[in-house]
Amino acid sequence: MKYGEEAIKKAEIEIWDNPNPERQYEVNITFPEFTCLCPRSGYPDFATIIINYKPDKKIVELKSLKLYLNSFRQRYISHEEVTNIIFSELYSKLSPRYLEVIGDFNPRGNVKTIIKVTSQQS
Repeated sequence: MKYGEEAIKKAEIEIWDNPNPERQYEVNITFPEFTCLCPRSGYPDFATIIINYKPDKKIVELKSLKLYLNSFRQRYISHEEVTNIIFSELYSKLSPRYLEVIGDFNPRGNVKTIIKVTSQQS
């Protein structure tokens, strides 16, 4: 197994203390090379994952997030499920003031899908 594959296999989201918890600010993260596999056909699905959040006491470490998102590339999973899993994982670890996760999937079979999951606060 190559070192990158090993790192992805062990991937866990790492959380850091927010250096400025007294401030209201927004973090926008774009991951344009997301891949997973269609649970029905096995064909690859490609997407841009967009994460927008307003941190409270915690922030996400970006390299660990990258490795975590790469861990889906060999999983058979629907667009809806993967977007909701990413949201749930981040929300439970960060407890942010606001969180939005968008899965903007490339067209396949002439169908384009965008999944958007948000917390209730903004």
